Amino acid sequence: STQSTGDFRFLAPSMAARQTSNLAKVAENCWTKAPKINAELFTLTYGAIVWQLLKDNENIEDVNNQLEKMGYNIGLRLIDEFLARSNLGRCKDFRETAEVIAKVAFKMFLGVNASLRDSNDKEFVLILDDNPLTDFCELPESHKKSLAYCNILCGVIRGSLEMVQMRVECQLIKSILRGDEVSEIKVVLKEILKDEMPIGDD
Repeated sequence: STQSTGDFRFLAPSMAARQTSNLAKVAENCWTKAPKINAELFTLTYGAIVWQLLKDNENIEDVNNQLEKMGYNIGLRLIDEFLARSNLGRCKDFRETAEVIAKVAFKMFLGVNASLRDSNDKEFVLILDDNPLTDFCELPESHKKSLAYCNILCGVIRGSLEMVQMRVECQLIKSILRGDEVSEIKVVLKEILKDEMPIGDD
């Protein structure tokens, strides 16, 4: 597609199209083979977790931080499963990392497709037209601006990328629950970590 080609400005258009198509096939294959849980149960369970955190914490920012930390701890472990099931190997740069997250990771674990905008070697924005975490949920007006309901996704991305030597900052910049048409997550590369041997290297 035109958008996919645009995300690969440094590649020939035909090469970009082939790579995007290959990622889509990998994602579909991983999703087809993955064990499934009931979508409603998954969504309602997450909602119950957020509700309990709100009940236990008066400060909404504390809730946002706890959701992000929960996701971070999940991401630290999830990356091994992702690498084993996708068999994609190591990305050559941050732009390719963005493509893999959008085209494969979200499909593999949430069953949804994500798209990208403003993708370069330092940052990108993930666009979610469909987010199963927000099904059956409506935030009260008092929480719409302050509660980052899906902040767990930011944590998962941060934790996963840290395990492949990328320190990033993630922020939920748009949310359907706040009245936006789509949900968007901005990911900014802060540092390439070199203290440990990268995954996949000898």
